[in-house]
Amino acid sequence: MIEDFLAPDRLWLLTLVAVLAGVYTYLQFRRSRYTVRFANLQLLDRLAPKRPGWRRHVAAGLLLVSLASSIVAFAKPVKTVRVAKERSTVILAIDVSLSMAATDVLPSRLEAAQTAATEFVSNLPSNINLGLISFAGTARLLVPPTQDRAPVNAAIANLKLDKATAIGDAVKLSLDVIANQYIDGKQGNPNAAVVLISDGETTVGLPTADSIPLAKEAGIPVTTIAYGTPDGTIMVDEFGDGNGQLTRVPVNVQELRGLAEGTGGHAYTAESAADLSSVYKDLGSSIGYVKEKSEISDRFVLVAIILVTAAAAASLRWSDRII
Repeated sequence: MIEDFLAPDRLWLLTLVAVLAGVYTYLQFRRSRYTVRFANLQLLDRLAPKRPGWRRHVAAGLLLVSLASSIVAFAKPVKTVRVAKERSTVILAIDVSLSMAATDVLPSRLEAAQTAATEFVSNLPSNINLGLISFAGTARLLVPPTQDRAPVNAAIANLKLDKATAIGDAVKLSLDVIANQYIDGKQGNPNAAVVLISDGETTVGLPTADSIPLAKEAGIPVTTIAYGTPDGTIMVDEFGDGNGQLTRVPVNVQELRGLAEGTGGHAYTAESAADLSSVYKDLGSSIGYVKEKSEISDRFVLVAIILVTAAAAASLRWSDRII
């Protein structure tokens, strides 16, 4: 639990606890020898048949532990905690191209993605502005950045498939949405990030590679999730006459990884609904947070207070006096 101390030099005081424990043990041993040497044990049993025994040491033990806890608090222990960033924005861009109908991930890539995306939304800190973009032949802003999760979840549930894939356009639209935000009177948001999930590659619009310098210039990392398996297939009815053709739709992991690495984001792969849920859970616990050192002295002070109170109660219970 403790990772470091702000004043570690104060921990030498713990040697006093060890000294006190040694002195207490010595006095008890000395008292025991004196009793055995000079007392008539049979007479003592008749006069005081219910001696406190081990219970007489409880109060002293609790006091020593409470003193140790107080010294640890005095040394100012710290641990790393996750703190939600202020004024952060996350754009979630979801591929709704026809290949997302593939059932290599049950019940389908899109349906599994919808479920996992909803979980991701619930894991984000409440003060983050979340926007939603869908993309197929074009990129569309479905929900502008907001802290209200209801419209985002509703839009995720209503995603519809369409033809083609425009990853580059989705990245550019995400950057434009972030740049057009006004926060505290200033345009743009340096704490923004884009999370893009896709199972394919750009087939229309701005090439994926051309969107990378745009994101780098804006200082916005794009994290990508390559979703699906190499064996995904869909039925394509090109002429709408009911005569479909089985078409392979493997995931282009390299293109998505290049986008992430080129913009300073992270590249993930997910070949199942469980994989995708795990990726989103990881993202939800990291995006929008910053790790900081936090002093936790108050916890040890509380432990010391509880132990002192328990010591007093034990002393009253077994010796009719406080300590």
